[in-house]
Amino acid sequence: MGESGEHRPPAGQTDPRRAGRESAAASGSRPRRRGFVRGDDMTTTVRTRVAIIGAGPAGLLLSHLLAADGIESIVIDARTREQIETTIRAGILEQGTVELLVDSGASDRVTAAGAKHEGIELRFEGEGHRIDFSDLVGRAVWLYPQHEVLTDLVAARLAGGQDLRLGVTAQRVEDAASARPRVIAADASGRPLVIEADFVVGADGSRSVARAAVTGSSTGGYFREYPFAWFGILCEAPPSADELIYSSSPDGFALISQRSDTVQRMYFQCDPDDDPGRYSEEQLWEELQKRVPGTTLRQGRIFQRDILRFRSFVAHRLLRGRVALIGDAAHTVPPTGAKGMNLAVADVLVLTRALRAPPAGRRRTPHRRLSRDGAAPHLKAQHFSWWMTSMLHTAPGASDFDHRRRVGELRSVVESRAGSTYLAEAYTGWPFASAG
Repeated sequence: MGESGEHRPPAGQTDPRRAGRESAAASGSRPRRRGFVRGDDMTTTVRTRVAIIGAGPAGLLLSHLLAADGIESIVIDARTREQIETTIRAGILEQGTVELLVDSGASDRVTAAGAKHEGIELRFEGEGHRIDFSDLVGRAVWLYPQHEVLTDLVAARLAGGQDLRLGVTAQRVEDAASARPRVIAADASGRPLVIEADFVVGADGSRSVARAAVTGSSTGGYFREYPFAWFGILCEAPPSADELIYSSSPDGFALISQRSDTVQRMYFQCDPDDDPGRYSEEQLWEELQKRVPGTTLRQGRIFQRDILRFRSFVAHRLLRGRVALIGDAAHTVPPTGAKGMNLAVADVLVLTRALRAPPAGRRRTPHRRLSRDGAAPHLKAQHFSWWMTSMLHTAPGASDFDHRRRVGELRSVVESRAGSTYLAEAYTGWPFASAG
């Protein structure tokens, strides 16, 4: 994601799109599985082909694509449907992500309700430089918040009669190396639930429960911590620009993003330990404005503020036996490069191909395909996200030389068609290999 943060609207603002569907989800109704269900006074055990932990974009999209291939799955998540659909997060969707959502039938709103952007502005030394995606690579991105993607995916799962169990907390994954791994969980009432599957997928975010079954540790991986963070605001104001502004200045970085015609999202670089409450509204606007010289920001009432820490992370391994990690459970990136959700979608495509039923007489061996195809997208995305972050932010203790060097790097991008093309290609996304 090129921006992040979260905001939960006031209680009572229920999305009318959920009307008529909420009662079924709340009651826990779900289709009858082809596998077995057994239980005793303490534990319920169910059987499925693929058990998916996490009802985020990765888990729900994977379930959707598997269903199209006739592969049943169970998706569990500790959150309620309201929490999933009303926790507002940013969403910059690559063209390949949008095409997949539309072509797979997961969303028919993304192109109508989303805002198509054919470029961004890089601003430094008081001047703006447009990176024209359409001219450089013939592609675009869409601003379509992640919670809207989730609303579409939840609706598609319920309409398709798929097994989506919310309020179910995964506790651990057992027997990862066996032919029948198990998810040990508890439902909303605390009743034990065991899901036996042919394959288990951890799509449960950066604090993944499944990660320990794959890497041997819930935190096992390679990572880089960054010495700065983003201070984010939501404000009632019209857009300050037609496209997103990525601004680098001696005072630090700022991202001027958008939400709607009346609500905007903006960020400025800050210390990770900064206190969101110590700034007045006037001070916040001063901090933002001085980081985007040459542009006058449209101001309005600030109704939400938060600090977003970020880091680069890759799990030590993404697969063990019949348990795989995808999305933020496998890797996280700083938000500067707009890669987060799109990288999760790339993971889903690789795993979908690996789990698809093989031709008769062939043994399913997803390991080779996952090892071969899974590494390339996230390594390129890690590099691009690190590069954008390092190029645009002012590191603590940076010298005048460091600042001038970054200006030279930015000029190497905006004054070179080759440099601009690389940024446009990476930002709009390397074309996905077909899921077919």
